[in-house]
Amino acid sequence: MATVELRFSAQPEHVRTARLVAAAVARRAGVDEAVLDEVRLAVGEACSRAVGLHRSHGITAPVSVALTEEEKAFSIEVGDSVPGPGADPAESGAGSARPDSEADGEGEDEMGLAVISGLVDDVEVRSGAGGGVIRMSWPTAAAVVSP
Repeated sequence: MATVELRFSAQPEHVRTARLVAAAVARRAGVDEAVLDEVRLAVGEACSRAVGLHRSHGITAPVSVALTEEEKAFSIEVGDSVPGPGADPAESGAGSARPDSEADGEGEDEMGLAVISGLVDDVEVRSGAGGGVIRMSWPTAAAVVSP
């Protein structure tokens, strides 16, 4: 199982780099060419969401992206450092917990998750005291021929 890990400061201009790296690693892992645009878009949405959460909560920790090539699947995990609902912000070092459903920005957050869910069949969203993770995966070709 090969893994590529990225960490970048929560700046919108870095999202493009994450998309490009994700597409290149997905191609090498054997993800079908017809699906690469979906990979780029989903990673862009997940990274933009993480950047937005970091910036709105004043978190300076980097956004993390793990791209993992498995035997029959390629997965991407985009992580943020914003504590989930009910988490104690003092324990994580963050200024405040994630916004509740009535807070500003919730509509954008939900829209981003809806876009990701529409692009990716296998998606999982987790949130805890240490932050949130969006895990997405795509099938790969059984045999990949590399030049």
